[in-house]
Amino acid sequence: WPSIYLGIDVIVNQETPPHLDQVSAPSLLDLVVSLGTHDAKFHISKLGTIFHYQPGTMIYLAGKLLTHSVPKWETGERIALA
Repeated sequence: WPSIYLGIDVIVNQETPPHLDQVSAPSLLDLVVSLGTHDAKFHISKLGTIFHYQPGTMIYLAGKLLTHSVPKWETGERIALA
């Protein structure tokens, strides 16, 4: 299908360490979609923010500029499309 994104990563039941997205353009926003049954949190360390990252959550961010992560969660299955 047509997409404005260069690629899609599927992340299943893995912690995401703090990182910057290497392929993204600094002037564009990346989309991360949370699916599954988990109770994870989404951290953006440069802003000092922690978001509830429940299934159905969609986050747009400048992933090349803002360090972000998803640490270990307590329960459930996590699927992320990024």
